[in-house]
Amino acid sequence: MARVNFGVKAYSCPQPVWIIATYDKNGVPDAMNAAWGGISEENEISVCLSPGHKTCKNFERTGAFTVSMADAAHIAACDYVGMASGNSVPDKFAKAGFTATKSAFCNAPVINELAVCIECRVKSFDKETCILKGEILNVSVDEDAMTNGRLDMAKAAPVCFDPFNNAYHVIGEKVGDAWGSGKKYL
Repeated sequence: MARVNFGVKAYSCPQPVWIIATYDKNGVPDAMNAAWGGISEENEISVCLSPGHKTCKNFERTGAFTVSMADAAHIAACDYVGMASGNSVPDKFAKAGFTATKSAFCNAPVINELAVCIECRVKSFDKETCILKGEILNVSVDEDAMTNGRLDMAKAAPVCFDPFNNAYHVIGEKVGDAWGSGKKYL
């Protein structure tokens, strides 16, 4: 079997497509697209964000942010908030067609149009490593994206980023059961 080497790249697949939302100094919602992140502890999320983003200035001031999962229905808006800078486009949240409700758990906006949201308090932000760590205070899911009290991946239609091809893909097809499919090897 032949392999192709790509060298040192941030190529992991799939990568989440997260929309980080904060309030600016005037209480106006702002959002940005971030793909380099993950759960780092049971109640902690970590994201790599360069400190020049307006989002970073916002969460340093408010101490809070939300992370919403981008979905197929809103991919253009989710991509746009990653292309436009809040430092030069102050109303990019509204231009994307997003609306917000203030989180009941932290001083950050929940994006109404995106079904899954992680609400966080800032634990730390290291400007040298660009690592933001947030304490997960709540995870909320729009009822329309649920079946029998659980998230329905087909309804939520979350997307992932494919860095090999600069593409977004829908996540959804179930191929096995966690802590079950591998039992045949026990």
